[in-house]
Amino acid sequence: MRLPRRQFLHLAAGAAALPVVSRSARGQTYPSRPVRCIVAFAAGGTNDIVARLIGQGLSERLGQPVIIENRPGAGSNIGTEVVVRAPPDGYTLLMAGTPNAINATLYEKLSFDFIRDIAPAAGILRVPLVMEVHPSVPVHTVSEFIAYAKANASKMNYASAGVGGVTHVSGELFKILAGVEMRHVPYRGAGPALTDLLGGQVQMMFDIMPSSIEYIRAGKLRALAVTTATRSKALPDLPSVGDFVPGYEASAWLGVGAPRNTPADVVGKLNKEINAVLSDPKMRVRIADLGGTVLAGSPADFGKLIADETEKWAKVVKLSGAKPE
Repeated sequence: MRLPRRQFLHLAAGAAALPVVSRSARGQTYPSRPVRCIVAFAAGGTNDIVARLIGQGLSERLGQPVIIENRPGAGSNIGTEVVVRAPPDGYTLLMAGTPNAINATLYEKLSFDFIRDIAPAAGILRVPLVMEVHPSVPVHTVSEFIAYAKANASKMNYASAGVGGVTHVSGELFKILAGVEMRHVPYRGAGPALTDLLGGQVQMMFDIMPSSIEYIRAGKLRALAVTTATRSKALPDLPSVGDFVPGYEASAWLGVGAPRNTPADVVGKLNKEINAVLSDPKMRVRIADLGGTVLAGSPADFGKLIADETEKWAKVVKLSGAKPE
């Protein structure tokens, strides 16, 4: 049974407040051994890159190694379940992200409920996707792309890193709001999808910015717009898709979660130290280079983001009829 959104936000807010009035012995000594952070995707992707960046700084702050462990599979569900089933002691964490919010609706039968079973600890960043095409596609703006897609509906396709991921549902949201038809071509990861996009086997993609930005800067891909409501400092000349398609907004976000019932003071300590890592000027520059915007904030702030994103993508999944592979 899903936890009602209002109750979830109330619990997240309560978790943020509890450390002020209650300090357990466990929280005071945490951590006394290495901490695992589960990345539910293969090494080399955006989730992995960010986890290793944050993990290095967090290790220094906590005085214990933060070990990044990749557990890919089932659209992030395998890695997420590892954390859900782990002891709630703060020694097994999850690099949580947009797929967790999407999967809540995409998968009809999961052995866990993300909102109920993962305690939000800290938001890390939000990053745009880029609407991009192979240079052979004769368009340079979103408006030109829409016109071209409507005139060539039978042969238009777009790549994604897999069914149900943010690179998929962002394309489905575009189809719904722009009124165009495109065939979805799913791949097993962003790497293979980009390889075929670079080779011209597929025509366009909504890709998370860190994966594509160097190809865009090198002229190997043509970027049309970013998917966030505002422009990105990393690619400041690109407009927003929403400038051409009213109501369109999509982004990928990442944060750290822990198993439910993790002591509130442990969650509070993680939040404090992650926010300290994110406040470092060098870290902010590195995140900006990836096209990201720092989130930081309280556990309750991160909990609200999760709830809002789960509600938003549920509508897109249902309207598009997307099904897991």
